Amino acid sequence: MTLPYLVRLLSLSLACFFLVHTVLAMAVWAVSRRAIQRAERLRPKDGATLLLALRLLPAAAALAAVALLCVPSFLWLEPSETAEEAGLACLAAALLVGAVWLAAVARAAQGLVRSCRYRRTWKSVGQPAFVMEGWAVWVVDAAAPVLALAGVVRPRILLSRGLMEALDPDQLRVALLHEQAHCRSRDNLKRLALLLAPQILPGWRAFHALERAWARITEWAADESAAGGDEQRRLALAEALVRAVRLGCAGIPAGPLAAALLEGPGDLDARVQRLLEAPPERKSGRRYWRAAVGLAAAALAVLLLQPGTLYSVHWLLEGLMR
Repeated sequence: MTLPYLVRLLSLSLACFFLVHTVLAMAVWAVSRRAIQRAERLRPKDGATLLLALRLLPAAAALAAVALLCVPSFLWLEPSETAEEAGLACLAAALLVGAVWLAAVARAAQGLVRSCRYRRTWKSVGQPAFVMEGWAVWVVDAAAPVLALAGVVRPRILLSRGLMEALDPDQLRVALLHEQAHCRSRDNLKRLALLLAPQILPGWRAFHALERAWARITEWAADESAAGGDEQRRLALAEALVRAVRLGCAGIPAGPLAAALLEGPGDLDARVQRLLEAPPERKSGRRYWRAAVGLAAAALAVLLLQPGTLYSVHWLLEGLMR
């Protein structure tokens, strides 16, 4: 099929994204189990960062390859006066990655709609009742046990009056500190990024285990931040979790872009056990991240500064087009 200049650029960009993303995504999928085990041995905040970075790495690297290599080499070296034929493989890859991106955008849009609906529903029957350590808490006149951080850009802490009355002051305070930890870490925005991250193929949720592990370890990190190393606060948070489950807090879905005190009863035992046990000394992965980012930046700079890099990329694109 003969394509004009800009359509060829679009097709090649999508095909290039597909190749880079597929290779890296398959590699991440292959090491995801070991990565989860490694993340569980790190500090919760570092472990969550590791899993989030791995999940977003294929898409980020593929976008960088398209923006820094594919598009510049095409615009510089491809003559705009002539039209060329595109092979079926190139067009198939472009269509496939287009379908993957459409599915990701639809998933994120659905999550945003559900999050807005959830927040609007509870805010319509609530009002900002008090401020704790600089954070406004909306108290909802409902008996249903609700405590969640709702919203992405300007998240709000929503608390039902039923749960507020069921928890004693110490339990309520540390539970609210848990939600504040989610807000400070911008976890709802990270949830949106995970929804936008494309899958390997349409309909194949290859990263489900990785995303679930990230959500679980993120809760551990929020628990650790709320407890602040204080034994009494750890005990109060464990008691708050158990009481919230008995009230049915885990049975009320908060949506994909809301951080609830309890996502579900499945992880309750592990969270309570971690809170009741003395926190072990865990490794920090920050120095590894700094080294990895530094090496990646240096390698990219060396690659882009090579005179023949864009020529080589253009040669590869010509082969991909055919």
